[in-house]
Amino acid sequence: MTVAKLTALVDLDGTLTDPYLGISASILHALEQLGQPALDEPALRAAIGPPLEGTFAALLDGDTVLAKQALGHYRERFGSVGLFENVLFEGIPEALGSLQAAGVQMFLASSKPRVFCERILDHFELTPFFTTVHGSELDGRLAEKNDLVAHILEVEAIDPDRCVMIGDRRYDIEGARANRIKVAAVGWGYGTVEEFETFPPDAIVPHVAELAPTVLRLLRGEV
Repeated sequence: MTVAKLTALVDLDGTLTDPYLGISASILHALEQLGQPALDEPALRAAIGPPLEGTFAALLDGDTVLAKQALGHYRERFGSVGLFENVLFEGIPEALGSLQAAGVQMFLASSKPRVFCERILDHFELTPFFTTVHGSELDGRLAEKNDLVAHILEVEAIDPDRCVMIGDRRYDIEGARANRIKVAAVGWGYGTVEEFETFPPDAIVPHVAELAPTVLRLLRGEV
């Protein structure tokens, strides 16, 4: 009898890297191109995590046509400049290395378009830690975390009972819950205390150094 591998699905923005500068500047660029008012910092920070087309639609009074135009302007800047206006959280390569050494297979699971995810992981030399990179498609498919996680579990033949989602926002938690897998929420990203109280994860990881031990305890049923 084959024992299923221990598996972690790992978010990107706010979990592995801090993308604030690139995302915020690209959002502001998109709004400027459409003649829309700029956002303040709290609104920009809140935009990191959920699918951007939905964020633009909310900002533009539900105008889905204008939201698609905004997304196009956003990608013009992000795909050439904003992609690399990004900071790797200290200790992340070591944490991923510890999980890999413990026999955990890892798959990236980001709402960001997969083509951008691949370039970011290559830039920060994180690609070797991941079996496969999964993200949304440019046409909007798999942008919702629920759908993305379900897709990964199916195509990678992952046992939900031996899998943990690692992320920083309620969307990661909801995506995990909808697919019956445990979730570790990281404390250095864009999720708030109130967010985690409303959408409680199985564990909160306050510091990067505690990521691998916490995920391993979840995978082994010790939490």
